[in-house]
Order: sequence, then C-alpha cells, then structure tokens
Amino acid sequence: MQIIRGTKHIPDPGPYPVMSIGNFDGVHLGHQIIFRRVAEIARENNGTGIVFTFEPHPLKIIAPEKAPPLLTSFRKKMELIEQCGIDQVICADFNQAFADQHPREFAENILVGKIGVKEIVVGYDYAFGRGREGTIAYLKKMGEEFHFKVHVIDPVEFEGHRVGSSYVRELIEEGDVVRARDFLGRYYSIQGPVVHGYKTGRGIGFPTANIDTSKVQIPGTGVYAVYVTSEGKVYSGVVNIGFNPTFNRDRLSVEVHIFDFGDTIYGEEIEITFIERIRGEIQFQSAEELVDQIQKDIATAKTILSRNPL
Repeated sequence: MQIIRGTKHIPDPGPYPVMSIGNFDGVHLGHQIIFRRVAEIARENNGTGIVFTFEPHPLKIIAPEKAPPLLTSFRKKMELIEQCGIDQVICADFNQAFADQHPREFAENILVGKIGVKEIVVGYDYAFGRGREGTIAYLKKMGEEFHFKVHVIDPVEFEGHRVGSSYVRELIEEGDVVRARDFLGRYYSIQGPVVHGYKTGRGIGFPTANIDTSKVQIPGTGVYAVYVTSEGKVYSGVVNIGFNPTFNRDRLSVEVHIFDFGDTIYGEEIEITFIERIRGEIQFQSAEELVDQIQKDIATAKTILSRNPL
C-alpha cells in the first residue's frame, strides 16, 4: 500500500480512483465495511482504492481541549487499512488553513483536480469542509457537477448498539476490552516505547516493562491478560494499569510482566494486545500480599490466554 504524506505530494491520478474520506480512528467494523466497499468498486473497474485521511486528528487543531486520546497510532491505522485491500492512503497535513477550506474548494481542487475521483464511499454521518458544512447532500451535489458517484454506507449495529469510535473509546475506558473487540473486529492493542519506571516489579520478583502510552487511549485501571509483541515475536503476559496504591504512587503507569522473558528492551516499541480484564486495582497491606495476588493473576492470565490464542 502506498502512503502519501501531504496533499502537495499527491501523484497524477491513477486508474479509476475510488475513495473514502475521514479520520477513521480505531478502524472499527464500520470503517472496515467502507474500506472493503472502496476496494471492491476499485477492483470491479480495474481502478485504485484510496483512503483520504488526516494527521493530526482534526480536533487537535479545531478544538484541542476536546481532542480524544487515539484508539490507533498512525502506523497501526495504516496497517489495518491495508488489510482491507486499499491501494493508497493520502494523509493530509491537517492545519488551520486546511480546516478553513470551503467544501466546494476541497471538492474541486483536491477530490477532482488532484485525485480525479470517480466514486466516493462515505459513512452515513459524513461531513467535510469548514465547520462541517459539506453534508452528504452537498457532496452528492458536487458529484453531479463534477461527475463522480457517491455511495453512502448505512450505520453498522452490533447487539443493538451503533458501532462508532466514541462508543469503543467508552468501552475501553471502562476496561471492557472483550466487548470493545466485538465492535473493533479485533482485540484492542496499544503501542509505545519501553521506558524506565520505579522497578517495583523487579524488586518483588516480577520484572515489568513500563510503557509510554501518552498518545493512545489506555484501558481502565486494573489487571489484564495480554499478548506482547516485541521485535516481531509474540509473548504471553499480564499487565497492570494503575497508580500502584500499595506503594503510594501518584502517576498512572502501564506495566507488563512478560512470561518467560528476560531481555532488556528499554527504548524499544512494543505492542500490548488486551484479551480480557482479570480484576480491578487493589491496595494491599503488604508486598507479600501483592506477590500472592500477582501469582494468582498470572495463573488466571495463562488460563485466559490458553482459551484465546492470537
């Protein structure tokens, strides 16, 4: 899959461009349906399946105080989009000038002028341009004028709830990674570099890798059964997310104990895949009580992971 950074670098139009437009944080089941429809139409016309997206998240520019933690890093989003059969991603540098574009300007200069789009696939709630003035009705009007087709994908529901990034984020904040998986179509995962921590785990016999997760949505506090991907290899593990109340810490940390693993990996980026929440965060009266509970958590995690292989 070709990744193009910035609209200035968009190449000459390829064969029969078919595209979708949006932020697509999380690449959930609804997004996947859109991408697969784009790929399907492109294949039917010997064309090019394109996703037009943004970096950073538009809210970081328009309303920074409302910008949510991301469900997917840029690299993970690209990986998931490619899995849906897309040929090309155009990632616009989202800044104030881009945000201030009138929807007609965007349609005429970018969609038609640079990409030469033939068909566009969007979700039911899509809007574009300055102040989201470009509604689906407006996009269809532009399609009539500039001769491209517009396909609108109906909302996707699962167990009576509409699939959307905001709802997935709520589930993850609550620690319900099992239900989040149903809406994402995969297990939720986070990526981040391994950083130095308090080394509390090492001191009690359970060394942990502490992850910098400042750019992603962290699941709610508690202990989870997880898989850890390090340098292309997958390991089993258990992760604690919380404030370590037993040791009076005041900083939220993500600490993963990887089973049967002794490598030093400071600075390396790893991926933690959440399978199931084991319990909430508990304050223990002593380190001995904590060690006893960690041993129980590891046993529980191994049972969970044996039932849920990646």
